[in-house]
Amino acid sequence: MTPQGPARDRDLAGRPRNARPRDALGRPLSRDAEGEDQLPDQPALHPDTALDVAQQLIDSGRAFSAHEVLEASWKAAPPAERELWQGLAQVAVGLTHMQRGNARGAAALLRRGGERVAGYAASPPHKIDAAHVAEWATELADAIERDGLSAANAAAQQLCLRELEARPSEEPAQASGLPEQGACPSERGSTGLAGWASKGG
Repeated sequence: MTPQGPARDRDLAGRPRNARPRDALGRPLSRDAEGEDQLPDQPALHPDTALDVAQQLIDSGRAFSAHEVLEASWKAAPPAERELWQGLAQVAVGLTHMQRGNARGAAALLRRGGERVAGYAASPPHKIDAAHVAEWATELADAIERDGLSAANAAAQQLCLRELEARPSEEPAQASGLPEQGACPSERGSTGLAGWASKGG
């Protein structure tokens, strides 16, 4: 008789799911460790809400959690938008690799995601700033490949997923070669992270 190992962790629907606590970068910890609060396990959000929640997660340094939100939207998206949402999720994974110190993985996923998002630059849905996201991701990937993770400073990680309310006029290029980044739209209110997370409690 084959010895039985410990039962696999599963979610409420019976799908395999690692229930070990995780740190802020999504890395599993020992079962007795105190990890980060996990996002509520919910179906894919409305696109506007998903973008707002993902933006707030990115702003707070939780790119791994942002990737989970965007990945759910990718899997639920209509066929015409799937490449876009997949690209956004890959950009968030690229940021996760960057935060974990994996330069090669960061550059590869940022570039791959940027290429997917670029295909929607002409007519992006949901006010996603596809042209800007694609340029930002590609230039950050270039900088990481050229200069290593020293290029990944705090300013470089400030990614805006949606159109900025007002862009500044031309400014001098940064020494790193990365594009300048303005403030992201702030109209999030109850559809943002706090309002959404409270529904899962």
